[in-house]
Amino acid sequence: MTLIRDLLEPELSCRRALFATLLLASLLAGCVSLPDNSKRIASHGFTDTADTMLGRGFAGSRQKNPGKDGFLLLGNGLDAFTARAALAQTAERSLDVQYYLYHDDMVGGLFTAILWQAAERGVRVRLLVDDMDTAGRDRGIIALDSHPNIEIRLFNPFDRDFGRLPQFVTGLGSVTRRMHNKSFTVDNVVTVLGGRNIGDEYFDADPALKFADLDVAAVGDVVGKVSNAFDSYWNSAIAYPAATLISEEVSPLEIRQKEQQLMDFIEANRDSDYLRAVRNSGLARRIRNHTLNFYWGNAELVVDDPEKITHSRNANDLHLMTQLEPYFSSIRRELLIVSPYFVPGVEGVEFLNGLVERSVRVRILTNSLASNDVAAVHAGYAKYRKPLLRGGVEIYELNKQLSREQRKEKKSPGGSSKASLHAKTFVLDREKVFIGSLNLDPRSFYENTEIGLVMEQPEVASDIAGVFDNDIEKAAFRVELDGDDNLLWHGYENGKPVTFDVEPHTGFWRRFGVGFLRLLPIESQL
Repeated sequence: MTLIRDLLEPELSCRRALFATLLLASLLAGCVSLPDNSKRIASHGFTDTADTMLGRGFAGSRQKNPGKDGFLLLGNGLDAFTARAALAQTAERSLDVQYYLYHDDMVGGLFTAILWQAAERGVRVRLLVDDMDTAGRDRGIIALDSHPNIEIRLFNPFDRDFGRLPQFVTGLGSVTRRMHNKSFTVDNVVTVLGGRNIGDEYFDADPALKFADLDVAAVGDVVGKVSNAFDSYWNSAIAYPAATLISEEVSPLEIRQKEQQLMDFIEANRDSDYLRAVRNSGLARRIRNHTLNFYWGNAELVVDDPEKITHSRNANDLHLMTQLEPYFSSIRRELLIVSPYFVPGVEGVEFLNGLVERSVRVRILTNSLASNDVAAVHAGYAKYRKPLLRGGVEIYELNKQLSREQRKEKKSPGGSSKASLHAKTFVLDREKVFIGSLNLDPRSFYENTEIGLVMEQPEVASDIAGVFDNDIEKAAFRVELDGDDNLLWHGYENGKPVTFDVEPHTGFWRRFGVGFLRLLPIESQL
């Protein structure tokens, strides 16, 4: 009996610890509560903006392309910042801004200052941010929200009376479901959607990490649809006005100090690449002169219902993927997928392999283990590589290793020591293109909310596919199976072909860690 007791004691101790943890979590769950949000005031996008500078400026090009939408791709981080800033400076009526992450860094500070300057001119600014990235910033939020022309709302917020970590433990499946949308709409005339959050790494300003990303600026009737989608999130019961959620009070003196800090920050960065581009670049001038060269075609907005966050994961009528399904089902010749986080699941593998069986060429670009910033996602993806390759799907993984030329470039402003894929785009039959916030993984499918545009514009589709064709072999590793069903990675380094038989540019312990993560039942959260 003593031997049995000794053998069981560690197990009993673990069970007691687990029980105590669950009990504490349960007690905390009973204490966590959010304030009453029933008195929030609904507001909606302005529809009478044809007489604004932007409305008048783009009226001529729209009249030349009746019934169509115009598109401008923003692949360069500096251009993506410049477009948002120059449009904000041109705004006269409204800025509707919706983001998942909004960092407190150089780009975030400049972005905030530009919104504040617009509000000072009388522009109504509605800023809707997921609460994931706001820890420790409540006083700054309230100070900005105190401006008469700025209102901030936080989506699916955390209780301010308890730490976030316990709420993650007790709120698995609720607070872990986030608003991943990204949109920026100006005077209900121009909108910018895509993969970028607000932060240095998304706009090529982080010296340690550069995300390869893609946005699209759009004009036309589709802008009103984006505006309506914003309104549905803004007026949702789980979008809390900052003043309702945050009980801290900020004095008039502190508000003035915050405003002075914004002005000082702009002045301190006046000669940065970013503000110089807003003042002097050709893109900024074309925005101010309304001479942007748009591609014209037809766009359809696809967007999750904000109620997706609070409903069953099987409520497909609320899901963006239900809206995308007809586009994928109608593919005849070719599918290109660019997704930084790619976890297709068994159903996704069957679907993609089924396309190949129908003589559709399927090519996928995703992050390698070396370029992926979320190792757990790579663990979820890795187990599907072989089934996809056996089915004839072509897989490429980003090569984060820099060439000699790239190492020289990174010494210049905006250069970064690590590249990571963050763009989310699909090209269908070189006729249609999706650009948005959607990753091809369970988290995007079932947990978070997403948004994007499907553009029927063969020239845009062919251009993106052409870049893929021309650059993919040197920008990424082509993954294949050898005769013994082992993985090989073929790529180029310093202009010379190389082949790896393990994950390129990774050490043993990183590969070991990913192998361990593959054993955990966490795929639904990836």
